[in-house]
Amino acid sequence: MSMNRHILSCILILVISVLANHPLQAQSKVGTSAASFLGISVGMKATAMGSAFTAVADDPSAIHWNPGAISRYPGTAIYATVSNYLVESQHTWVGVKVSLIGNDALGISINHLDYGDRKMVTSVSQPAGTGEYWEAHDLSMGISYARNITDRFSLGGTVKYIEQTIWHEKAWTSAVDLGLLFITQFNGLRIGATIRNFGGEMRLEGRDLRQRIDIDPQHLGNNETLVAYMKTDSWPIPLSFCIGTAMPITVSDQLQLTLAADAIRPTNNDDIFNTGAEIRIYDRICLRAGYQNVLMTDNEKGFNCGIGLRIPFQNWSVCFDYSFQEFQHFNAVQGFAMNIGFGK
Repeated sequence: MSMNRHILSCILILVISVLANHPLQAQSKVGTSAASFLGISVGMKATAMGSAFTAVADDPSAIHWNPGAISRYPGTAIYATVSNYLVESQHTWVGVKVSLIGNDALGISINHLDYGDRKMVTSVSQPAGTGEYWEAHDLSMGISYARNITDRFSLGGTVKYIEQTIWHEKAWTSAVDLGLLFITQFNGLRIGATIRNFGGEMRLEGRDLRQRIDIDPQHLGNNETLVAYMKTDSWPIPLSFCIGTAMPITVSDQLQLTLAADAIRPTNNDDIFNTGAEIRIYDRICLRAGYQNVLMTDNEKGFNCGIGLRIPFQNWSVCFDYSFQEFQHFNAVQGFAMNIGFGK
């Protein structure tokens, strides 16, 4: 059996595994997982293309979308993106991708969601505030590795630490992402597949869960100040399976079009279908647009668009990306990213 058949068999097995292990359910799974910030779109190019990026994955944000793709392009790159997200929160993602000797690549990433300025702590007896303030943030740190198995097929994975903090309480776990990318001989059609956030559950722990209680308030003489620890429930992280395609179309020497689509099956939501496109002009200016959650009932997300500018130098280049993300019931989210590449 040829190498191409082996590769296609791997992709087919992954698709069958997704369908077999996550059957369609009538009951909605929305809001049944912890660490929902892991589902926020990373990278302004990907966001502008409607988050249809699993098979495109051609900048360092591929560490998030498809770690199996980071070895497909040469050189070293530093990528940073920031956006003012929903309800006064701020989302930041930083990634570094390094090409190693041979066909290998290494990636390091930090994903952070800050829920905004500190908020005053209030209680029933002190509605104006207790004098204390609380804050919350989510954090994920990962290290990725990928290898080009052939000139058209690559595999990779990410091991990451995940943490959520609210005031004095904290929950943490670890997870793994797996990804592959196959570039076919059919006009360069790219096929990507990923399993994201395969890991443990999260349960909040912290000093505020220790409370003094009276276990028998109906009788006198017992200890009325026993220390009890309030046990919180454990919640899974949002595991998802994704199959993506991307088709590059050369219109002319100065103009290239890329069409992309992702089909995603998450464990904490309905099935998702994203689609997007990019027009690259003179390999300098990029115009992008896309739509998230196509055909989903009660879709909160909507139309996305953005622009990119690439400035090349002798041995390095810098790219600036902007995206505009529309929401139905929230203000639009705008984000900026900068990508500095070396050895390209």
